[in-house]
Amino acid sequence: MRTNYHTHTTRCQHATGSDEDFIVSALKGGYQELGFSDHTPWKYRTDYVSDIRMTPDELPGYVESLRSLREKYKDRISIKIGLECEYFPDYIHWLKGIIKEYELDYVIFGNHHFHSDEKFPYFGRHTDTVDMLELYEESAIEGMESGMFAYMAHPDLFMRSYPQFDRHCKLISRHICRTAARLGLPLEYNIAYEAEHQTSEEMHIPHPEFWKIAANEGCTAIIGLDAHDNHALETPVYYDRAIQNLKSLGIKTVDTIPFLTGK
Repeated sequence: MRTNYHTHTTRCQHATGSDEDFIVSALKGGYQELGFSDHTPWKYRTDYVSDIRMTPDELPGYVESLRSLREKYKDRISIKIGLECEYFPDYIHWLKGIIKEYELDYVIFGNHHFHSDEKFPYFGRHTDTVDMLELYEESAIEGMESGMFAYMAHPDLFMRSYPQFDRHCKLISRHICRTAARLGLPLEYNIAYEAEHQTSEEMHIPHPEFWKIAANEGCTAIIGLDAHDNHALETPVYYDRAIQNLKSLGIKTVDTIPFLTGK
């Protein structure tokens, strides 16, 4: 079954296409189930304002819009409503309340910042030291062990900015993969940057060395588009290539996720 549970909306301030555009494109791409997981808002205790996520005031409109579209397209595609969330210990209690209040179908774990983006930079651009690698590992394992998430998105995100896959990368990758395998938590084979692989020499994910370790540790994978442009859902090339890559590595791949109790 062709599915994608990592889909963003314009509310995150760095995506293109209306909510309905993403659904129409998913239909064109042959998807049977589409999950929206835009970047979660956080109700910060400070006056910090994020420029990569919706505000708490926008969350009701997000859920209302997707529920309406789910009803409109119910005979053509299954629509699920979720969020992509970090593991921020100080704010997890608030997030759990939001998940329950809005009866979300699922949440996925996007390890973008250590404990809060109020103080710590984005791992995808600023993991260029061993100290940052270790913070990435610490928050990754904390988040996975919380039991809150359906899967971990882009687990190799640190390789978007770390200069080379050295012994430190091998070590934290092994720890992350062993934790995921022990917990039975899928790791996302993120294909958002696959098109860039063809035109750029910059480091990209999915990183082959990370996924060799994932294979050796017996991890399970799920393919995620991390779609920020609805047209990404219309192109089957990278999705089909991901299936073949994971198969060649001998990694078990799942195409659906468990949804929250009562859904």
